[in-house]
Amino acid sequence: MALKESEAIVLRTYPLREADLLVTLFTRLEGKVRAVARSAKKSRRRFGGALEPLTFVRAYYEDRERQELARLDSCEVLESPLSSEVSYPRAIALGHVAELLDELLPEREANDAVFRLVVAVLARLRGTEVWMPITYFELWMTRLMGYLPELSECIACGRTLNGGRAFFHALADGLMCAADKRLASSEISAESRGLAAQMFRAPVESFAGAPWPKAQAADLRKFLLQTLQRHIEKKLVTAAMLEKIS
Repeated sequence: MALKESEAIVLRTYPLREADLLVTLFTRLEGKVRAVARSAKKSRRRFGGALEPLTFVRAYYEDRERQELARLDSCEVLESPLSSEVSYPRAIALGHVAELLDELLPEREANDAVFRLVVAVLARLRGTEVWMPITYFELWMTRLMGYLPELSECIACGRTLNGGRAFFHALADGLMCAADKRLASSEISAESRGLAAQMFRAPVESFAGAPWPKAQAADLRKFLLQTLQRHIEKKLVTAAMLEKIS
């Protein structure tokens, strides 16, 4: 069978036998693909540093008859996260992107919109300034996966929220007005909702350069993470790690 060729993002690698690695790739051609990289721990010529998580590569692989796992033949590095300094906040943010992709994407289902989003966001994840690209990524992933509710109206009564107060709850699928909010709800500001609307109209690079402290849009990120975790029915390990970054 002929080798398949595709741009891909390396999501995870796991040891497999003495010298092999099990690699999870998000390919542009076929979506998420799991493949065995034979002798990857020994062959620097074929893989080198190409299997580091979140490396943007050109992957060459083939499907094997009656085998669930593909065979990864080689990878050519197109862009590496190791090409610039990996600070602790950036390392956690990169891990968060990888975890979300691995949890949210189905096997063998191409999604060019998500692929383009990842490439654009990774280009902005530099140094310690992680909050803007992470906010942008979580927002668009929630929307592209079909989990994002309408942010301009109350899910209980249908009232338009506009610039009024809005609340969300870990067990609810949308926003609520002050009259319909549940006990133990959290508030999401009109500023954060407005920022989300801006992010839907503009590319990630248009938000670069301006200061973006952790507190900015923190309520929006909390709402998005609760939504995502409710749908995947598990807690994201990297979400707790991000919360501890000052």
